[in-house]
Amino acid sequence: MKRKTILLSIIFLTISCNTTMKQDDLTKWKNEIIETEKDFAETVLKEGVASAFLKYAAEDAVLMRNNNLIIGKNSLKDFYKNSNSDQGSLTWKPDFVDVSNSGDLGYTYGKYQYTATDSLGNTNTSEGVFHTVWKKQSDGKWKFVWD
Repeated sequence: MKRKTILLSIIFLTISCNTTMKQDDLTKWKNEIIETEKDFAETVLKEGVASAFLKYAAEDAVLMRNNNLIIGKNSLKDFYKNSNSDQGSLTWKPDFVDVSNSGDLGYTYGKYQYTATDSLGNTNTSEGVFHTVWKKQSDGKWKFVWD
């Protein structure tokens, strides 16, 4: 009976420790993604939309713009080469973040605002909700695979 009690205690402690460690890992990974989002947004302000999106895109990233899919980093480069995205101001903040139990895939969503001035000098503002899927790369950095 005493052996059973000790064995059950060990099993309970092992499960409890693993659960706590898993929660700590999930919190750490979520914080990494939030920090990446903040750095991404700051890079947009400092370097422009095109440069920032290319910097934070995974090689297999997919963007949906104007109801079209832009697939792969090379296609993103072509898209931004032919866009006027740097003529405006883009801001956003994630309202929610989650990450897989394996810690290699996560997602965020929140509100964004893009403001630009047209050729007539009129200021146009577009607001909406963004959704970004993040994938941890082999170097440990998070890059987006969907935006």
